[in-house]
Amino acid sequence: MDLSSPTFWISVGQIILIDILLGGDNAVVIALACRKLPPELRSKGVMWGVVGAVAARIVMIFFALQLLALPWLKAVGAILLLWIGVKLMVPEHEEGHGKLEGGSTLWSAVRTVIVADAVMSLDNVIAVAAAADGHLGLVVFGILVSVPIIVWGSKFVLMLIDRFPLVVVFGAALLGWIAGGMLVGDVAWKTWLESQPGWTERAASVAGAVFVVAVGNLVVWRRRRAQPAAAAGAVAMPGALRRILIATDGSPSAAQALRQAMTLRSQLRDGAQTELHLVNVQRPVSGNVSTFVATGSIEDYYKELADQALADARTVLTEAGVPFQEHRRVGSPGESIAAVATEIGCDLITMGSRGLGTHTGALLGSVTSATLENAGVPVLVVRG
Repeated sequence: MDLSSPTFWISVGQIILIDILLGGDNAVVIALACRKLPPELRSKGVMWGVVGAVAARIVMIFFALQLLALPWLKAVGAILLLWIGVKLMVPEHEEGHGKLEGGSTLWSAVRTVIVADAVMSLDNVIAVAAAADGHLGLVVFGILVSVPIIVWGSKFVLMLIDRFPLVVVFGAALLGWIAGGMLVGDVAWKTWLESQPGWTERAASVAGAVFVVAVGNLVVWRRRRAQPAAAAGAVAMPGALRRILIATDGSPSAAQALRQAMTLRSQLRDGAQTELHLVNVQRPVSGNVSTFVATGSIEDYYKELADQALADARTVLTEAGVPFQEHRRVGSPGESIAAVATEIGCDLITMGSRGLGTHTGALLGSVTSATLENAGVPVLVVRG
């Protein structure tokens, strides 16, 4: 490994990005598996679970690197990697839950973490092995850097991805790029490749990136078309506001949206009759996570996150003496906010935006854009 080589650091960066994008669910499993441990053992459970998971993953990638040297297996791996890239762009839906509980002893929790990480990391292993291009040292270095980020900074990573969904598109394109080069790099057609122009492998990488992004966007577009359409026609601001729904995620922009809703209520002639409703939406963990953690543990996890997100809004409204109701959902945030608005018959949705312009928001597929697309009532967007 040449630490002064730009190629080395580009490869390390690819491995770290792949680990972060494909490893978020693993961090959730670690948190859930250690929930039942006494407080004094939780940090040990997380630490030893991570150590075991990293060791198991490095061993798996070592064998994957050996297998990818065999004819045709790189081609198979490339096809799998294309599928993983497309899957990364398609939002997860909540799935059924398994029966395995998080451990109540240190060893059982660590065992759950290691087994779950090993099973859930198959896509990660394929992607990282392809990015490493045969260099196990790159794999070890990249994993040692990225795993602590995933585990101890998972909330920050998820917030960053939620705020800038373009990162996911870039990551999916990276997987497609690696898959394209991997496909033409199979030893089965090494002789053929040597007779082709020097740009053939680069062209295959570009084609792989374009394929993943195009197919991923097509799948998302088809899913949205299959969903019930929002009420057609222009939506006018109602003359009276009986119910205002406030999207709340604990961020400064959401707090500003709450203040705007309270100001609007105070300015109405019959403002005291206007109901304020808070809604918090948690993104569902994948079906892979639910295989290793019981339903009750995952529901407690959602509740804990929702309580944290709603805490500041509760305090503000309580201190102001303003009555309110809470709604919690698990699902795609924009679609869920619009669905709650329909269920309670609200007249206005207020939500914060982090200063993204209209075109940028549409490109990134932000929560604000999804709410505007699905809501059948006016949406007041407050810039953060």
